Amino acid sequence: MKKRYKTLLYSSLFTLALGITSCEDYLDKNPDSTVDAATAFQNFNNFQGFVEEIYNCIPDKENCYWTTSFNWGDDEILNTEGDWHMTHQIDIGNFWAWQAGRMGQDGCWLDANRDCPPTSADRMDHRLWAHAWYCIRKCNLGLANLNNMVGATQEERDLIAGQLYFFRAWWHFELMAYLGGLPYIDQVLESEGLNLPRLSFQEAADKAAADFRQAADLLPIDWEDTSAGMHTPNQNDLRINKIMALGYLGKTYLWAGSPLMENGAQTGGALTYNYNNEYCQKAAEAFGELLNLVESGQTQYALAQYEYDDIYNHERSASSTSSFDDIFYTMNQGWEQPGSVEAIFRGPAFGINTAAFNAATNYGPKMNNIVDGDKIIHQPTANYVNLYGMANGYPLDDPRSGFDPTHPFRDRDPRFYHDIVFDGFQYINGAVSGILSDYKYCQLYSGGNMRDDTEGNRTGYFIQKLTPHTVNTVDKAHDYSRSLQIYVPYMRLGDIYLMYAEACAAISGATGKASNCSLTAEDAINRLRDRVGMAHVPADLTGNKETFMDEVRRERAVELSFEGFRFCDLQRWLLLTEEPYTIKTSQEFDRVESDEWFTENDPRDAEVANWREEVLVTRQFSSKHYWFPLKTDDTYLYEGLDQNPGW
Repeated sequence: MKKRYKTLLYSSLFTLALGITSCEDYLDKNPDSTVDAATAFQNFNNFQGFVEEIYNCIPDKENCYWTTSFNWGDDEILNTEGDWHMTHQIDIGNFWAWQAGRMGQDGCWLDANRDCPPTSADRMDHRLWAHAWYCIRKCNLGLANLNNMVGATQEERDLIAGQLYFFRAWWHFELMAYLGGLPYIDQVLESEGLNLPRLSFQEAADKAAADFRQAADLLPIDWEDTSAGMHTPNQNDLRINKIMALGYLGKTYLWAGSPLMENGAQTGGALTYNYNNEYCQKAAEAFGELLNLVESGQTQYALAQYEYDDIYNHERSASSTSSFDDIFYTMNQGWEQPGSVEAIFRGPAFGINTAAFNAATNYGPKMNNIVDGDKIIHQPTANYVNLYGMANGYPLDDPRSGFDPTHPFRDRDPRFYHDIVFDGFQYINGAVSGILSDYKYCQLYSGGNMRDDTEGNRTGYFIQKLTPHTVNTVDKAHDYSRSLQIYVPYMRLGDIYLMYAEACAAISGATGKASNCSLTAEDAINRLRDRVGMAHVPADLTGNKETFMDEVRRERAVELSFEGFRFCDLQRWLLLTEEPYTIKTSQEFDRVESDEWFTENDPRDAEVANWREEVLVTRQFSSKHYWFPLKTDDTYLYEGLDQNPGW
């Protein structure tokens, strides 16, 4: 496995200090941002240094503040101590809270109540809005000055141009996912006479797709195979390559073809299966090109293995060469950046001990000092956990699934046991005495000692997908000596299979496929199920196009759980406003087994009684909630930059 370094080489060779444009007047040219082309663009090393300031600006969603939130769909709820966080603000319909000056503190990765210097080495200084327009301008400046790179090889010119095209599109796309169609800035702008039209999402997506296509055609699959990459051996994992560009090319087309972008914001959910076939075909072809390269062994990427001797403690089999949990966190690996062989696109990790110091401690109970840190607890909703179906491939609510509410944890999707902490789970592995003895095995039943709205659990479950449950004051997985590092990737290979399946299914159902890839939509889903040892999609769920799409979406919910994708998925499917996606529930039940039973038995075999759900939150959303509001000051920059409807 290649080492993943926190920083990129050329940033140490050359860093160009540019003045950041105002977050309010983002279309204005900052007087301090004039670049001396004689030095910045004269050779490959200097030009690459200019580009790598853009890499430095990529926000780390998980670690952008002491405590943060990035799961805003129906997937997660915070304890009441986290009401100021974006997760809760979205629950109450306050979508203004993404903006600096309107948020309680600094915990949203989209914006910040602080200066955000792009060259900062502080993870908290990097947010999407603070850097997007600045980085887009850098891309345009770079592309306008490509001819000033004298003495460069064609490979070097292509590497620079490919990165710039990619980033110009990527920053636009990330903004568009939350704000809708925007002006697409593809030239160096001056402040006088601004009159850029606000494009529709699909119009802007076409421009972004053209840039991603350019990038894919210019960039190598692996920088290790280039002359430039040979100067930085085993340090090129984060550099933009052909696979990243193809992945985002497909994603851009799939988003453009999704029901929200095709039909407009509306309630009722009647058009949730109404995709644009032309865009979905383009998406399928882009993903097909990527997957053909992966499946033929021409890339450095693969699905990480899911082989465990102890699934509860994420103890991998000795024979495995990669690990699913390494996608999200590493431990005892010298602060290795997570990603394994599966992460496709990530930004840099800023420093050591940052994740362990804040993010890692946000997933467990805080009463009696079980887990250190601020009293913010990320918890899965019961309605979302119910999307983890049965090992036989059926959803939980299908009569054929065999789900037994008296043994609700038995025979579940194997990912359930990796991702979710449930009742009777051994939470503390080390020797305990006194009050902590009562918490060794999770009491998550109704009235159990870990059920507490303020310092404990509200829903009957904890998350351990992104960080191990041994982050507690006894086992000390977050101790400095354990070198725990967390990073949730923006894109990984599992997501590519899912998006390919969705694009193909939107056109032709389970048998749909791209012209350049042998996989059908059903095959792509089953690749992920094969990885975890789960049954394939049952045949009786594949014949109907809409029924199969429901399974694609459920598979996406499970495979990408808690990775920050659910909100945008519900949004683009026109389901954000629709029941049951507007509720967040708790799992209520009574224990049948004694406390001592769990010391000798597997908690998945426990019997329970009175299995039921209770609603904790009902979101009151209207059509306006499909897009975040633009900043009010920005809508006065010039006529035509209108506020999103309803805000």
